[in-house]
Amino acid sequence: MTKSTWAIDPTHSEIGFKVKHMMFTNVSGKFNDFKASIENEDDNFEISKINFSADVSSVDTNNADRDNHLRSNDFFDVDTFPKISFTSTKITKINDGLFQINGDLTIKNVTKSIALETEYSGLMEDPWGNTKIGLSITGKIDRKEFGLTWNSTLETGGVLVGEEIKLNSEIQFIKQ
Repeated sequence: MTKSTWAIDPTHSEIGFKVKHMMFTNVSGKFNDFKASIENEDDNFEISKINFSADVSSVDTNNADRDNHLRSNDFFDVDTFPKISFTSTKITKINDGLFQINGDLTIKNVTKSIALETEYSGLMEDPWGNTKIGLSITGKIDRKEFGLTWNSTLETGGVLVGEEIKLNSEIQFIKQ
């Protein structure tokens, strides 16, 4: 068996999310500063160990005021909790190219087990001879479970920020 190590290709990866705003539209965001790695044997994705972290201060929703609010104590409290992390605990093949990655997500020092649906591209070689894999990852979390509880009630009923966060990431890894 040959151990393989993979590093994220940040120029071809995006770590994103969506949340309901005012109960009727989605606001999208992403993290611009992140790291991830995969370790496995014989390039077998099913027996991989995946580690991920994001610098929360790099949150980007394309609105400086909103981003600063997300960095504040009302939400992420980046001065106290500067990182979000994820470590896989199990990868299960659903069918060809589709997997479920189970793991532990930590936000604001709260760790919860989550499941992520993952499309796996298989091994590919880029034009420069690098071996790569591509992952398209989706999932959902309840932000309140991680201590992200700030909200505002609307005069018309409902709340300003939805509780469900939809995770959506497109990631390329390069074999080291």
